[in-house]
Amino acid sequence: MSINSAPRVAQRHRAQRFVPYSVEKPSAPTVSVIVTCYNYGRFLLQSVGSALDQVGVTVDVIIVDDASSDDSLLIARELEAGDRRVQVLEHHFNRGAVQAFNHGLAVATGEFVVRLDADDLLTPGSLVRSTDLARAFPEVGLVYGHPLHFDSDDDHADQLPQPRTTPTAWSVWAGHDWLTDRCRTGVNVITSPEVLMRRSVVDVVGGQQNLAHAHDMEMWLRISAFSDVAYLHGADQAWHREHDASMTADLDPLLDDLKTRRDVFDTLFAGSAGSLPDSAELAALADTALANGALAKASQRLDSNTATDEEIEQFVAFARQMIVRLNSREVNFRTSHDDADRHPFATRIEDLEKWPALEARLRLAGQNTQTRPRFLMQRISRRLQSDRSWRRWHRDGVFE
Repeated sequence: MSINSAPRVAQRHRAQRFVPYSVEKPSAPTVSVIVTCYNYGRFLLQSVGSALDQVGVTVDVIIVDDASSDDSLLIARELEAGDRRVQVLEHHFNRGAVQAFNHGLAVATGEFVVRLDADDLLTPGSLVRSTDLARAFPEVGLVYGHPLHFDSDDDHADQLPQPRTTPTAWSVWAGHDWLTDRCRTGVNVITSPEVLMRRSVVDVVGGQQNLAHAHDMEMWLRISAFSDVAYLHGADQAWHREHDASMTADLDPLLDDLKTRRDVFDTLFAGSAGSLPDSAELAALADTALANGALAKASQRLDSNTATDEEIEQFVAFARQMIVRLNSREVNFRTSHDDADRHPFATRIEDLEKWPALEARLRLAGQNTQTRPRFLMQRISRRLQSDRSWRRWHRDGVFE
């Protein structure tokens, strides 16, 4: 599938969908599962066990202990001593999740690679399902599926939600199309443990970049810039644990999420994805999405009657920053075969899609907007759109 160098702004890309089928394998696929661990000794047995129990593939597990202060290293060494498929890499000082994964990646030998945090698990049959898809489509560099999120701070297996294990369909996107849609929405659609990467593609694009948060999101986007992307419908591919010690638990709910995604796109297009013919247009799509996201959050905060003037000013300031960045980009974007090249993006904050709704609320500063019919209808519409998007994500792995 070739890279389309001039996607249309209004276009949403459709995947090709296939009925899953058996793939003849001259040999079992080999998968290196890199388990990064920092003070997650209480989860390690369950996490590593979920990888070693995979059927239909040849698995090796690389545990990278990032200078844990609990019993993680002891448990990792016991696992290594008890199973020749397990290898332990020890850090004598804490290097962070990115360096831990990249260290494991440097010694991985599998045809495919999985990144698994020590508090997450693979569902039964996850790897054979994803490698079947990857073997069927050699141009696919990244396969993902549906993760099951659950709340737990211990390793009780009986607390895990029951997974679906039978795939119902495969969807395959041209990688550039999938990337364009992610820039248009500005939102991550992948948790992490449900991803299978083709090692030959990772060798080309490199490992994770040094971001404090969402380094995995940047890597998924980078892979999609140079290979196709596939989604496995109908089966749950991993369990993702939600708990207070997770890396995202310390994010500021006000602006940190927006800033994190801004940094992801900056890192993406400052790197190898910056060589794409339309990288400026893709970056401008992301700027626009983040600016609209900030304005939408400001409107939601005003509707809840919990926002301070300072918080609203911060959201608006962030949106203005995105517009300044957007205007600085050398965008030369053809919107149709007949149109002259022009700048199709908002050049002022007032031109953004989400500005009119916020401006109307700002005019009523200090007044309760919750019962006004216009704003009530907007909130209902926003909620319906959100529900629709989440249903589509659960079904198809992407948001509207």
